[in-house]
Amino acid sequence: MGDFDHFVGTRAVSGRHAFDVAALERWLIGRLPDFQGPLSVEMFKGGQSNPTYKLITPDRSFVLRAKPGPAADLLPSAHAIDREFTVMRALAGTDVPVPRMYELCEDESVIGRAFYVMEFMPGRVLWDQALPGMSPQERGAIYDEMNRVVAALHSVPVTGALEAYGRHGNYFERQIARWSRQYQASITQPIAEMDRLIEWLPAHIPAGARDEGEKSIVHGDFRLDNLVFHPTEPRVIAVLDWELSTIGHPLADFSYHCMAWHIPPGAFRGIGGLDHAALGIPDEQAYVRHYCERTGRADPDAVMADWNFYLAYNLFRLAAILQGIAKRVEAGTASSAQALSAAAGAAPLARMAWDFAQRG
Repeated sequence: MGDFDHFVGTRAVSGRHAFDVAALERWLIGRLPDFQGPLSVEMFKGGQSNPTYKLITPDRSFVLRAKPGPAADLLPSAHAIDREFTVMRALAGTDVPVPRMYELCEDESVIGRAFYVMEFMPGRVLWDQALPGMSPQERGAIYDEMNRVVAALHSVPVTGALEAYGRHGNYFERQIARWSRQYQASITQPIAEMDRLIEWLPAHIPAGARDEGEKSIVHGDFRLDNLVFHPTEPRVIAVLDWELSTIGHPLADFSYHCMAWHIPPGAFRGIGGLDHAALGIPDEQAYVRHYCERTGRADPDAVMADWNFYLAYNLFRLAAILQGIAKRVEAGTASSAQALSAAAGAAPLARMAWDFAQRG
């Protein structure tokens, strides 16, 4: 959830996220191209899950992404930086823009936690999905580019290093079970709608969601503020925050991306209830149609027939993720100043998910 402040906005490294910079510098020498110290480190603002740092040298900058410190109480399968590294390296040279991946270090003795180092990609991160200050034409171009990139991602062949990136069996069944467990492991205060959804979702998976032939890389958190745009052009130069990525059903990923059309502006930066035509933003059905045309994988009418299930599933999943943040806030390990407000969103999202489930 919004794990990067995406190469904009840094601050001094706070105490519990600090590490031995000299030890890191010694490790980087000879491993990074043309690396020469002295090295200084700043921390990107944001980052609910995995702390992210800017590595600054006299000649150039890099980005380091790390697991939380060794004292953190990590949930099962969370903070999977090795998976982020693997998928971004595998996507190099495809139509999906990703930073260059340099080194993965799983030896926690180096700085006290696993980490990887990647290219620093300066550009624009557009946090407000209503895109204030832009013309309707500019907004339309940004949304069309998002649509192009997510369609390109779901068109990448699942071959080579990606073949073993996901598990076999029905993706939705696995994911519903996973996020049910994550929610139950993270309960701070029970949410009745989450219990109802845990029962309802597995019993209402539509035929289209059971199609084993529908398989692609799924990003897991594809949305506007996980993209870095070119400084002046409506062009994505990097897709970030791949912690939740796997091989799965592309419509799970795409419908997550489309939740913005239903979430009102505010804490989650949605565009629900806005005048999309006046803003130059496509309506949801047009956006779905363009995605289907680009991927050639699905009939838009068939997709929309099951849309309430997909939205209920994704809102449930997002609520479970936010509940995990709430648990980390309670434990004192969440790495973002915004974590507390994010954690408060679990219950409203669960209620919205249950509303879509009842419509389905």
